Amino acid sequence: MDMVTMNIIDSSMVSICREMGITLMKTSYSTIFNEGLDFTCAIADTDGEMVSVAEFCPAQIGGMPLLIKTCAEEIPIDQIEEGDVIVHNDPYRGGLHVPEHTLFKPVFADGRLLAFVVAIGHIAEVGGMVPGGFAGEATEIFHEGVRVPPVKIMKRGKDVESVWKLILANVRTPRYNYGDLRAMIGALDLGEARLKEMVAKYGRDLWRETCRDLMDYSERRMRAEIAHFPDGRYHFEDTVENDGIEDKPYQLKVDVFVQGDELIADFSGTDDQAKGPINATLGVTWSATYNALFHMTDPSIPKNSGCFRPIKIVARPGTVANVDYPAPEVAGNTETHPRLALIVIGALAQGAPERAMAAESGTGGNFVFGGHHPDYDEYFACYDLISGGWGGRDFADGNDCVIAINGNCRFNPVEVFETRFPFQVEDFAMTPDSGGPGRHRGGLGYRKTLRTLSAEITASQCTDRHRIKTWGLFGGKEGAVGATLVRPEGAEEWRPVTETHGKASSSKYANIRLKPGDRVRLIVPGGGGYGEPAERAPEAVAEDLAEGYITPEAARRDYGYGAGA
Repeated sequence: MDMVTMNIIDSSMVSICREMGITLMKTSYSTIFNEGLDFTCAIADTDGEMVSVAEFCPAQIGGMPLLIKTCAEEIPIDQIEEGDVIVHNDPYRGGLHVPEHTLFKPVFADGRLLAFVVAIGHIAEVGGMVPGGFAGEATEIFHEGVRVPPVKIMKRGKDVESVWKLILANVRTPRYNYGDLRAMIGALDLGEARLKEMVAKYGRDLWRETCRDLMDYSERRMRAEIAHFPDGRYHFEDTVENDGIEDKPYQLKVDVFVQGDELIADFSGTDDQAKGPINATLGVTWSATYNALFHMTDPSIPKNSGCFRPIKIVARPGTVANVDYPAPEVAGNTETHPRLALIVIGALAQGAPERAMAAESGTGGNFVFGGHHPDYDEYFACYDLISGGWGGRDFADGNDCVIAINGNCRFNPVEVFETRFPFQVEDFAMTPDSGGPGRHRGGLGYRKTLRTLSAEITASQCTDRHRIKTWGLFGGKEGAVGATLVRPEGAEEWRPVTETHGKASSSKYANIRLKPGDRVRLIVPGGGGYGEPAERAPEAVAEDLAEGYITPEAARRDYGYGAGA
């Protein structure tokens, strides 16, 4: 292995993936792409192994290898031609959830297939029973949107019009979907051109050999990291409060086995699959496990399929961690993924406490809505990413008001949000005392209040932790729960949708109608604390108090600060 050449090629490929992502962001139509950055761009070899990816969404990074391999099984390599683009979003064919669309484009050199460039992104509107794709009351996959098996959307550089028509005829915002898919194709075109330039510079054989070396290198480094965890069996579990259909909790359980430089995560104890949409596909559970290990190991390890080789996942079919067709699963990728990743972290914390964090919000929030915009005479749909605080760590407090562990996304800026949609943001602020007390406190959640303006809006949501708090570690206390509250025009009280709209769950619901003047308040959870609160430095408590992160009452109650004054 030539380490210098390998590092140059690796860095160049990561730069190509970054440039693909910038192209996608700059040319897309929907806020979920150009503001939220809910996408990932990568390069794969002809065996379907991911050889390079940039710093995008962890859920999509971990799910990429299975997506590529299942696509290759349905469209044989000898049927792929230069200029083809394949689209795929079927969760029951290796996908993550229906909104996640994966586009592949082959890269040829000297007339022979060399690699694939890949873009995976969350399309904001996918049809189904609700605008925005998150049907909190879905009971089967058909409620969640149009499923597209691996098919060619472009063939030899030309549009396959019948496929375009089928996709766009089944969504509420065809113009936006068309623009977002074109942005993804544009990112693939750029990636193809850049990769061809690289291969022309280094040669096909050297490039392929270096990619193999790079995956072997990542495998060795991941094995070295796993070897730092003491051998043993580590158990952890957490609870999803309900599935939106039945008012009962679901247990997520993992046994992590470490032996030498290999690791097995066994989710067999997880509850049987739910009627509602909290179920995870096997690809989601794979991705969540990889995600947890990425957060607990050296971040400088090149991210490719080699990292995954020492990690094995066991998930019993027919459970929340490995759903069987045709059950719903849209929230599995946003709600269950972070919870699965966190229980792996919680389990391994017993052997390596310095590498772990307490629970973060563990929810994507997933407030989605749509309607007819009177200013533009056009249907709109939005997936509004909301999340909360991260857990405290051995060396620092948890981060405040960031996306959950499965994403690497941004919130919609208020100015963009109000310009694009008929909502007014009345307040958007961190919630004092929402972070769990500890030697290092949990990160804060926040609240956001929206007032409906000139048009009726249909809203839905898939979130969690309205009842069950984020857990702390090593004596750290729980973080605060979240809530979704509604105040109709003329009403004086805020109430949950279980009261205002007769829904079974306050956190998972579908198609509530918000009329002009109605308000909705979204409150997101805070992270759990790490270590005993009594061990927190007095100056850190004083700073939190001065910044408004905690109240004087919480300072006295949780830390004994000022109790003698």
